[in-house]
Amino acid sequence: MDIQAIMDKMTLEDKARIVAGRGFWHTQAIQDVPEIQVSDGPHGLRKINEIPELEKSETITAVCFPAACATSASFDTELMEEMGHVLGKECQAENVGVILGPAVNIKRSPLCGRNFEYISEDPYVAGKLSAALIRGVQAENVGTSIKHFAANNQEFERMYGSSEVDERTLREIYFPAFEIAVKEAQPWTVMCSYNRINGTYSSENSWLLTDVLRKDWGFDGLVMSDWGAVSDRIAGIAAGLDLEMPGSNGVNESMICKAVEDGTLSEEALDAAVKNVLCLVERFIENRQAETFDREADHAEAVRIAKECIVLLKNEENVLPLAKEEQVALIGGFAENPRYQGGGSSHIESYHVVSALSLAERYGHFSYNRGFSDTEDIYEEELQAEAIAAAEKADKIVVFAGLPDIFESEGYDRDHMQLPACQNRLIEQLVKTGKPVIVVLHNGSPVELPWADDVAGIVEAYLGGEGIGEAVMDVLYGRHNPSGKLAESFPLKLSDNPSYLNFPGTAYKVNYAEGIFVGYRYYDTKQMDVRFPFGFGLSYTNYRYSNLKISRDSFTAEEGVTVSVDVTNIGDRAGKETVQLYVSDKTGSTIRPVHELKGFCKLALEPGETKTAKFTLDKRAFAWYDTESADWYAANGSYVIEVGRSSRQIEYTAEVHIIGSKVKPPVITPDVQIGDLLKNPYTREFTLQRLKKYMDRFHQSDSETEEMVEAVVRFMPLRALRSFQYISNEEVEQICEDLKKCIEEKME
Repeated sequence: MDIQAIMDKMTLEDKARIVAGRGFWHTQAIQDVPEIQVSDGPHGLRKINEIPELEKSETITAVCFPAACATSASFDTELMEEMGHVLGKECQAENVGVILGPAVNIKRSPLCGRNFEYISEDPYVAGKLSAALIRGVQAENVGTSIKHFAANNQEFERMYGSSEVDERTLREIYFPAFEIAVKEAQPWTVMCSYNRINGTYSSENSWLLTDVLRKDWGFDGLVMSDWGAVSDRIAGIAAGLDLEMPGSNGVNESMICKAVEDGTLSEEALDAAVKNVLCLVERFIENRQAETFDREADHAEAVRIAKECIVLLKNEENVLPLAKEEQVALIGGFAENPRYQGGGSSHIESYHVVSALSLAERYGHFSYNRGFSDTEDIYEEELQAEAIAAAEKADKIVVFAGLPDIFESEGYDRDHMQLPACQNRLIEQLVKTGKPVIVVLHNGSPVELPWADDVAGIVEAYLGGEGIGEAVMDVLYGRHNPSGKLAESFPLKLSDNPSYLNFPGTAYKVNYAEGIFVGYRYYDTKQMDVRFPFGFGLSYTNYRYSNLKISRDSFTAEEGVTVSVDVTNIGDRAGKETVQLYVSDKTGSTIRPVHELKGFCKLALEPGETKTAKFTLDKRAFAWYDTESADWYAANGSYVIEVGRSSRQIEYTAEVHIIGSKVKPPVITPDVQIGDLLKNPYTREFTLQRLKKYMDRFHQSDSETEEMVEAVVRFMPLRALRSFQYISNEEVEQICEDLKKCIEEKME
């Protein structure tokens, strides 16, 4: 396609039309420009075929892969990229140009109804895993649409509520997943969110869509709206929103033409949007490839991926894996009808869902009792009595529990973190039989587990896609060694969550008052007990960490440092271990979490085998976002590198030092605190000399030391010396001028 030649021939009306969708799932076809179709995703192809002559549409049958809540637990970038390749090939086979995903919004609260579709509470994990998925899909010449940009962390009032977030929190928590994906994988499109950010809709936020996304991060693709997210189309184009989805049946197109004609909107801004749409169409049309959607082969791939996502949370006295000769009581409706995906726009018409119950005879000796409904919270005494009677005859009990579809979905948030009461009641009764109880969870977000200390085993299967039944049974019987790790913390109860007092907000505003203290950053800093910590997951084998190496003890932030640690499989079966690296800032330069994840590495190890996990830490691994300088800042001083199995299981630590960073001078006004002047290397000497005669007047007795005097005046602003009649207004102003000159001289 000759894009410039096409644009030269386009009328204003053509330009206005092409920046709007045709119907729900297509771009507009104009002159020599064909349309392309987009499809919901990213854990399966939710392609909707429109049949105009029948005035209806139908969703194709596709393969449902594990949702993001599950794939994130793999901590496996290679696996994510492989899944991306499969999805990309499916899109090519079905003539889909863009798959709408991945979704990387941070799991601020366990209650968010769409958490099952999001990756993690940690922005580094979300960024790295999403970048890998994007690389896989786009290697097949199909676009992705990373979403929802930005600060879209709840369903309540999501289409008009305002996320009130300070810039440091945005830059450190809610932006990095997008930033990493853009810089490392360049998604073809970015989808802006419904909500407002500090009062401005994302769809018309020029700071967000142009200054941050394009100028700061170098994004070169197309920005599209979420479906129905456009408030003011003219303001949106000016801000950097290229494509409105779906179209507005000509309403906004007419407004665009009028705005260009009366000068309200520059044609240059419209042309930029048109060009981005044309480039997107060209990328797909010019790189079509022949593919076959082999649903049977892709189902097998979905099963393989699901196995890598399962997290073993408890295995008391090695109750797992189960032995074939054991008599096992399967209990719970999810054994027969597994919950394997979330509700809403990502819902797949699945090709082949296999339940654990249907596979039971392949693995061992079973009885099955429904025990409770898999669709609602109803206590049925007869069902529970039958389940308890069967359990009493078994060697071990496996309960398939979880959240019914109605409990979590796009469109609304949960109002509690509990499993259905009927499930908790039966599990507590089963524990009383004295038989080992193993609980398999089917859920898209953390749940409270009041019986966790009493059961023998807990397996987190999440929403593992259509292969969940096969994957769970292979893990339960040891055919597959679980290696998943939690990409989110499991608090003991909802009120422990840092967003508890400010979720979901009121009066169309939600205050992100917890700031950067999200998830483990909060729990670990407060030293708060949790049910299961971030990064936690057990295995059927054991690993030993050894030989931590740091490339240098002292370095500049720009130089960075490399870290390595050996991991040995000291058990009797093959397995995979995810090594996690956290950085703890000891400089005191600002308030920060006790530590933050800055690297992870998954190693596959045979029994007795040793491999080395290697990490490269750059400036960003140590830095925090300083809003005053509008830049990332890594202060000089001490940092501790922590390497371990989870955020609460640190195996090795090593202290390193950053040197050579530019010291931030204090902002000099009469309000500057004397303590800030005394502790800053640019101003300490001057302050001690110039203010000594005034500070000496604070000595009340001979027993007072200079340190005591400094402590007294530490939080006193310079202007306060006037109040004690030690200094005039003119002297204060002169000292400020002299301090500024002193700083300039020392910084040269």
